[in-house]
Amino acid sequence: MELLTSTALSLAILALLFGPLERAFPARPGQPILRPELRIDLWFFLGQYLLFAGIAVVVLSAFVDTIEPLLPRVLLETSAAAPLWVRGLVAIALGDVLVYWFHRACHVYPLLWRFHAVHHSTEHLDWLAAHREHPADGILTQLVINLPAIMLGLPFAAVGGLVVFRGLWAIFIHSNVRLPLGPLRVIFGAPELHHWHHARVVTRHNFANLGPWVDLLFGTYHCPQGPENYPLGLTEPWPRGYLAQLLHPLRVRRLPQADDRALRSPDASGLGSTQALTSAPRGTVAPRDDGHR
Repeated sequence: MELLTSTALSLAILALLFGPLERAFPARPGQPILRPELRIDLWFFLGQYLLFAGIAVVVLSAFVDTIEPLLPRVLLETSAAAPLWVRGLVAIALGDVLVYWFHRACHVYPLLWRFHAVHHSTEHLDWLAAHREHPADGILTQLVINLPAIMLGLPFAAVGGLVVFRGLWAIFIHSNVRLPLGPLRVIFGAPELHHWHHARVVTRHNFANLGPWVDLLFGTYHCPQGPENYPLGLTEPWPRGYLAQLLHPLRVRRLPQADDRALRSPDASGLGSTQALTSAPRGTVAPRDDGHR
């Protein structure tokens, strides 16, 4: 009962926080509140809060218990000698780099893509659509982004506030909002950056999500100009129901040959502008298997 109450409270708080923001500063003014597939994303939200978040905690705890005895003692002793804020910054920076490359890999390797494609299947972005994620994709992402903190022996409680902030910001960058954030968007990310990553075109930009400075570092940063009138989602057939989307990546089928375009830097001709929508091949960068972030 307590879990149901906290889930309902979280849903209400997020709706009250992001709903007015989306109405006041819409990235896509014509998008209705009761958009298509809103019910499906509500199921994803409930699935995360009621079931999969708990599973993720269990998996992370088991991973920590397994890896801690294997860590070199000199690494833990050196880390422990550093101030907590230094260890925290190092863990955050390394986590941003690791999750950046993991995200790019999800757009390249078919086995990862089939789970990540669930997140890219949404054709309307808002704060609720941020929760459309396959649990396998979400758990792997959490393992990757927290690996540096685990390796440095950093207590998760020490960065609990930051974890909450980054979680809210992840919802914000998916929301139907466009706000002038200035240089902050390079550090934390902005909706227009991540919205472009969801465009229904071949795109090799903005893989960092919450640390766009990593995109700048590796040459994949792009800040789109002009209105957000480009289509979103996948071009391939993809199941629309909640349970169907959870089960579809588990189907045994032949995997296509991997496409390494996401691991190469974008060219100067650039699929990075919205004008490229009229000439670029349709589809996202990843290989398809009949059917991503």
